[in-house]
Amino acid sequence: MLKNIIYESILFKNKISENNLFDILSDLYFNNNIYSEIYFQNLVLENFYLENRILKNNFLKNISGLSVRIVDHEKTYFSYSNEISLNSLIKCVNKVKLFCLNKIINKKINLNFYNYLFNNYENFSSINFNLNKSKIDLLLYLDNFIRKKNLFVNYVGINLVNSYEIILIVSSDDIFIGDVRPLVNIFFKVQVEKNYNKGIGICSGGGRYSYENLLNKIVNGVSFVEYLASESLRIAENNLNAIVPSAGSMPVVLGSGSPGVLFHEAVGHGLEGDFIRKKSSIYSELLNKKVASSLCTVVDDGTVYGLRGSLNIDDEGVLSKKNILIENGILKSFMFDKLNSKLLGFNSTGNSRRESYAHLPLPRMTNTYLLSGKNNFNDLINSIDYGLYIVSLLGGQVDITSGKFVFTVLEGYLIKNGLISKPIKNVTLIGSGINVMNNITMVANDLKFDYGSGTCGKDNQNIPVGIGQPSLKISSMIVGGIN
Repeated sequence: MLKNIIYESILFKNKISENNLFDILSDLYFNNNIYSEIYFQNLVLENFYLENRILKNNFLKNISGLSVRIVDHEKTYFSYSNEISLNSLIKCVNKVKLFCLNKIINKKINLNFYNYLFNNYENFSSINFNLNKSKIDLLLYLDNFIRKKNLFVNYVGINLVNSYEIILIVSSDDIFIGDVRPLVNIFFKVQVEKNYNKGIGICSGGGRYSYENLLNKIVNGVSFVEYLASESLRIAENNLNAIVPSAGSMPVVLGSGSPGVLFHEAVGHGLEGDFIRKKSSIYSELLNKKVASSLCTVVDDGTVYGLRGSLNIDDEGVLSKKNILIENGILKSFMFDKLNSKLLGFNSTGNSRRESYAHLPLPRMTNTYLLSGKNNFNDLINSIDYGLYIVSLLGGQVDITSGKFVFTVLEGYLIKNGLISKPIKNVTLIGSGINVMNNITMVANDLKFDYGSGTCGKDNQNIPVGIGQPSLKISSMIVGGIN
């Protein structure tokens, strides 16, 4: 069935045959050291944005295109078209051939179509993008749901994004493979104002599944979308009454789930193959060396069902897999695409990703997380006389070369005498990836993934990712604040 969906969306309706692909790819084949590839994408995307009960955005887009790429050692020749047709494919092929000076070898490429499914695969061919009124009604209901809980709410913004993507990859290393990729996300921003104080709360969630599954998902006994709406309000209420703590160096507990974004940014990017090859990462010469506390095992895994960063295959047709990056504090692996892995003598790890057909693939993360430890959450809190408990981070900046970072805290609390105390605001976390990883002294047994909101930027390409971690204690971290 999946093969039929991919063929119909990419090939049949655009009057392209298998023989066309085989002949064109054979024409692109130069020698065993050169990689040739054709990439097709068809994406249906809908977006609804409601701001204070007014619909500010409502569109449905169909984005289709193809690209042709030849990789000769470190040189890449690339052309793309925003139309899928045999004519546009031939034009792109001729463009890249103009720049490639190697002699063509007439080789018949041996291609077989493979397809891979998620467990509990949905019938995605039945996805309905024509339910605009019901989706707008949902956003209006959720706006009202939030305002009923607190009369001091003066702003509610809700964004629903739903997409359905089909890709097909044909390449000179005998890959002929396709994938179907649903993705849905709902985002809430709430502001509460009382006695001239303002509190802002942000929360969002979703994953690699359909809009219908988003509606049917239950968390803590309630609808997932209502849970996210309530969380955004709760965070806003906390921030309304939050205090600004003293700045300085102190122990910090990072909660389970979304605080994993800190390690995604401060550690994960430094393990991507292009930075390793260019020696611009602090981790470039540290393979098989200690880079973190022995309590830390870090994994990148694109196979976890339903997570935002999960994929059946990466964007070069390599099967997604579970890659152990750091094991018991020792750096064990990097994340590679085909180009960088070949140049460095490794195998691709299934981490090649691109925003669209119009972008070159890069080594990128999928779902990156720390494995659980043996402590209970209360053990971490009880061990601290004065410090911070961080529930979620809003965003940050990272220097890949040094690993240094600055992150803004969205939700956090003081810890006093082993107890969680007042909520805090206007706080930043400052440090470097390796130092923080080595300062982890306790790891709890409560691994959790984020709700499904992560978007990662690199080289002007944005892709969906997943993050997660158990709660953990960092013995000392620099905390920035006003007081």
